[in-house]
Amino acid sequence: MLQSTFLFLQGIGESTERLWWEEGMATWDAFLKKPTAPRISTFRKAQYDKEIQEAGNQWKAHNSRFFARILKTRDHWRLYPDFRSHAAFLDIETNGLPLPDGEITVVGIYGKGLMTTLIHGENLSEERLQAELASYDLIVTFFGSSFDLPFLKVKYPNLVLDHPHIDLCFAARRLGLKGGLKAIEAEVGCYRPASLDGLTGWDAVRLWEEWQHGQSASGDLLIQYNKADCKNLEPLADLIYNRMVQRHGLPAYIASL
Repeated sequence: MLQSTFLFLQGIGESTERLWWEEGMATWDAFLKKPTAPRISTFRKAQYDKEIQEAGNQWKAHNSRFFARILKTRDHWRLYPDFRSHAAFLDIETNGLPLPDGEITVVGIYGKGLMTTLIHGENLSEERLQAELASYDLIVTFFGSSFDLPFLKVKYPNLVLDHPHIDLCFAARRLGLKGGLKAIEAEVGCYRPASLDGLTGWDAVRLWEEWQHGQSASGDLLIQYNKADCKNLEPLADLIYNRMVQRHGLPAYIASL
């Protein structure tokens, strides 16, 4: 999908992009081979050719941060198949208090087939978090642009979060999927272990408090809850990406994961 994206070019919107796809320019390479393109002058075509060649170079270098800068956040979903193998599916738990008084209790990161759990007072620190996230090219969250990432930035002000970021909550809303993560999981058939049925973010606050008062089973359940929040983001991201591609009308042979 990324190599079929032209929205980073100044003045190009979805209608012109779709027209180019229909005119046989469904990829950057196809665009570069054409001497002209609909709706733009030959002078502008030459300018766009240079920008697309640079994008191609950055894609070959696997530089996801470059595309985070040139694409609007709402279009970061287009990077998903190219950087899926190095995506961090991230979710945090807190003590329930709002910023600036709230504290992060657990940070979960699922990526590359592995689950990493960072716990307040044990192994959670700005340095450790930075080291973990530095190895990823993309961050995927649910409502993270409004909750998880702002919380992280306030509590760890030196943390560098320059990755492209896909917030599945807002992508889902664009597709008509409403409600929180658990509601959307149920709607699309993405289920959790029975031991986690009915648990919500407020239960995560309660479980943390119980854990701090010596109930180790509550800590185990909290960690499992956070793990499910992270791991279920991957199949949900797959589903949302495929539905977004269908919505935008990209040829199937280009769009598949």
